[in-house]
Amino acid sequence: MKFLKKHKSKIFILIFIFFTAFTIYDTYSMENETENDIKTESEITEKETKDDEKAKSQTEKVLVDVKGEINTPGVYELTSNNTVIDAINKAGGLTKNSDTSNINLSKKLENEMVIIVYSKSEIQKMEEPKIECPPCNDACIKEEDEKAKLDNSENGETSSEENSQINGKININTATSEQLQTLDGIGESKAKAIIDYREKNGNFKTIEDLKNVSGIGDSVYEKIKNNITV
Repeated sequence: MKFLKKHKSKIFILIFIFFTAFTIYDTYSMENETENDIKTESEITEKETKDDEKAKSQTEKVLVDVKGEINTPGVYELTSNNTVIDAINKAGGLTKNSDTSNINLSKKLENEMVIIVYSKSEIQKMEEPKIECPPCNDACIKEEDEKAKLDNSENGETSSEENSQINGKININTATSEQLQTLDGIGESKAKAIIDYREKNGNFKTIEDLKNVSGIGDSVYEKIKNNITV
């Protein structure tokens, strides 16, 4: 007790110093944590902003004018990731009189693009054997498209999508369900039947073999025969 009374002032001073030091340390630690949290949040926000900008640039909205042998012609809003066939599908699909032999169905969309699908009779009137592409139709197969395909073919770089669309026609041996459904009269069930048939029996030898598929009779075949190939 005598010791405590004798050194009471010193003990209070030590306690005050210890308390003050602890308070300063605690405050400094909190400031550092806050600063680190702010920095981390800033880095995350910056990364998210960059990712959003990148995603936005990859999916830019575009307006395309779809007309001709289309069930519901008009101006439609899609994205730059979509293709000509996506625009055609959004416009109600092809009519039974359509002929896409001069259309690049896999072409990516651009803003203010004009897509014209011609009728079978219009295609027949165009110059043969090569179908010319009117300058007003942005979806037509152009010389540079043909050259690019030829170069890729020589280099062994032909993609499955290109194999499924030859001169604008759907290859029934390689087309996906979505591609088959772009054909007039072919819905999800018939597309599945086509794929099941070729997986079981092998590739179609001729386009007429398509009539061997359950659910595809003469009427359906007549609608699509000018838009398919093997």
